Amino acid sequence: MTNPYELARVAADELRDHSGVDEYDVAVVLGSGWKEGVVALGEPSSVVSTSSLSGFVAPTVAGHHGEILSIELDGTRIALVAGRVHLYEGNSAHHVVHPVRTVIAAGAKKIVLTNAAGGLDPSVAPGTVVVIRDHLNLTATSPMEGPSPPEGYGSRFVDLSDLYSARLRSIARDVEPALSEGVYVGLRGPNYETPAEIEMVRRLGATLVGMSTVLEAIAARHLEADVLGLSLVTNFAAGVADGPLNHLDVLETGLSASDRLGALLARVLSAL
Repeated sequence: MTNPYELARVAADELRDHSGVDEYDVAVVLGSGWKEGVVALGEPSSVVSTSSLSGFVAPTVAGHHGEILSIELDGTRIALVAGRVHLYEGNSAHHVVHPVRTVIAAGAKKIVLTNAAGGLDPSVAPGTVVVIRDHLNLTATSPMEGPSPPEGYGSRFVDLSDLYSARLRSIARDVEPALSEGVYVGLRGPNYETPAEIEMVRRLGATLVGMSTVLEAIAARHLEADVLGLSLVTNFAAGVADGPLNHLDVLETGLSASDRLGALLARVLSAL
């Protein structure tokens, strides 16, 4: 099956069968360090392995597990996607966004994209959560590449003027007034950036850097979902502070912040 939209519809029907949830209201993609905090949201009613769903590829990155957890929070039916895949794993843009397309096909019209990010602002310390206001897609690809979307779907020339919903961002800041906003730049990875590259994207306006999120956000907006992006700053980017960069440090920062992340997610999701 080559039509990625039909493939997502098939996977959504399989997710309904396996989870027992007919329709979701919200979906959350759990980035590095965020999964440990979901215990604050309550016991899942189901845990579905993405290996049982059409079109999903297995994640290969430490801290990512191929699962979709279903929970209900204050009457809101939530799909928690624990199993993000990335371009640098050898995947296409369509592989990367397939989980988001699937949960939207299963009803979710609000998508919360979380990630671990390097910080470019020395005043924003590791362990801080930042709301994504906008992004720079420097991955050299897009989920809108390839054949035009089939009849019934929007144009491939999707408007991204309000990609990260101003309304959802306002709700998040009302819930947690200390949250600041930033511009996330998505690069392909998997290597960390050079100090010169970080200086380049800083001059372009970026305050956060990572290797995910941007393609998922575009795919979600194309399907008319509202998008909220949340970045956990796990380290300073190259050249911002002294010392080498290590993925284990990313995971450790996420683990140490897991209680705060879970509590923040619970409050934000209850308010959406």
